[in-house]
Amino acid sequence: MLSRLMLLAALALSACTEGVRPGTEARVIVMGDSLMAFNRLGGSSVADALEVYMGEQVIDRAASGAAILTDDIPDQFSPGPWEWVVLNGYGNDLLFGCGCSACDSRIERLIGADGSSGAIPQTVARLRAEEVKVIYTGYLRTPGFTSPVEGCVALGDEMDRRLAAMAARDDGVHFVSLADIVPEGDQSFHGLDRIHPSPKGSRAIAARILQVMRQAEAG
Repeated sequence: MLSRLMLLAALALSACTEGVRPGTEARVIVMGDSLMAFNRLGGSSVADALEVYMGEQVIDRAASGAAILTDDIPDQFSPGPWEWVVLNGYGNDLLFGCGCSACDSRIERLIGADGSSGAIPQTVARLRAEEVKVIYTGYLRTPGFTSPVEGCVALGDEMDRRLAAMAARDDGVHFVSLADIVPEGDQSFHGLDRIHPSPKGSRAIAARILQVMRQAEAG
């Protein structure tokens, strides 16, 4: 119940996504769930931080409550001048789809053990068919303190492993782990709910994404 109330609050805080202005030359589009969308109203979402770091427009389509298996996240994409698609997603599929317990079949539907099958690789393959490079991120952890989604941590570790395997199959796909961003006991990277990133957390996520992007562009 607590997690559902927090989700409703998140939806209220970050319901609006960004359209593409005619003539936009934005190279990056961000998709995903509340990890990406949180802090948008304060101008401090992951996409907002990327805009500051890059000095250029970043299109933000992420939405709180979005999931992969319901096609919410895949449907956030539309063709554009993109060079990069940055996205995340699967947390809501596991939290609300199976309560982060007895999720084996749902994980298989999301992504197979070797990263080659499932809804996530299929989504990434469709993006790659648009001749864009893809960055797929995991989720923050809460080392040294607990959160309402603590029961999802082991599944998150396994999902990270599978997403890394998916990325290893294609030079144009990059997995960005967020598992080690938060220092032990440091709660400043999370909001009060200990689920979503604080503005500092969003900036840290954006910085890691940009690091991987720059490394890839440098060849």
